[in-house]
Amino acid sequence: MKRLMQGAAAAIALAIVPQLVYAQDNEKSMAVKGGIQMKGWMGVVDAKEAKAGLTVDSAKFVGMGAGMRATTGPAITYWNPSMKGSGNYTVKATFLESEYMGLNNHPHPYGLVMAGNDMGAEGASYLYCAAYGNGNFIVRGFGPAPFQMNGPRGGMHPAVSKAEAKGKPVTQEIALSVKGDKVSCSINGQEVASYTKAEVTGAGKLKSTDGVVGFRMGHNTDAQITGFSLTKN
Repeated sequence: MKRLMQGAAAAIALAIVPQLVYAQDNEKSMAVKGGIQMKGWMGVVDAKEAKAGLTVDSAKFVGMGAGMRATTGPAITYWNPSMKGSGNYTVKATFLESEYMGLNNHPHPYGLVMAGNDMGAEGASYLYCAAYGNGNFIVRGFGPAPFQMNGPRGGMHPAVSKAEAKGKPVTQEIALSVKGDKVSCSINGQEVASYTKAEVTGAGKLKSTDGVVGFRMGHNTDAQITGFSLTKN
C-alpha cells in the first residue's frame, strides 16, 4: 500500500510540473510606458512579444543617478552601437532588483549581453548571461534562433544571490569575458560558467565573440543598473 501511495504521489507531481511550467511560460507581459530614454541606446523585443503587439515603447529604460533603470514589459535586449568589445575584453554591471518579484509571480532574469552582431535585424546574434533572485542563472543566446548553453532551465550556483523573500532587495554583479579561447560568465566575483569559442560560435550560434554589449531583461522585470563598463583584458 505504501508503495502504491508513493507511486501515486509521484505521478501527481509529474502531472503538476508541466502545468506549472506552462503557466510560467505563458505569463502575460505587461506594457510599461516610457520607451528608451538613454541617448545612443537601442533595443528590440523578442519575436513572440512583437507578435503580441509589444514594442520597445512597451518597456522603460532611463537614466538613474550615475546608472540606469530598466523596467519591463516585454522581454527585451538593449545595446549601444558605440560600445563594441573585440579581442579580449570584459563587460560588467551590477543589477539591483529592489523588490524581488515585484512585477511577477515567479523569478525572472536580468543580465548582460555580449558579442552582438546585426542587432535589430533578422539575423542578429548575441550571447547573454542573466541571474535570477532565487540563486539560478542562465547562459543563452540568439543565432538568430534561441540557443541554450546551460540547459533549458539554467542552473543554480552558490555565487548567485538569493532574495530573503518576495519584495526584498537582491543584488547581482555580472561580468562576461573573452580571454584567449575562453568565454566566461562570473556572478558576484565567481566564475559560474565558461566555454571555448568553438562552443559558442558557428552555425546557429554567434557570428563572432566580437560585437556590441548591452543588457538583457526578462519580461515583467525591474532592475537598477550601475557600474556598467567595457574594458580590455
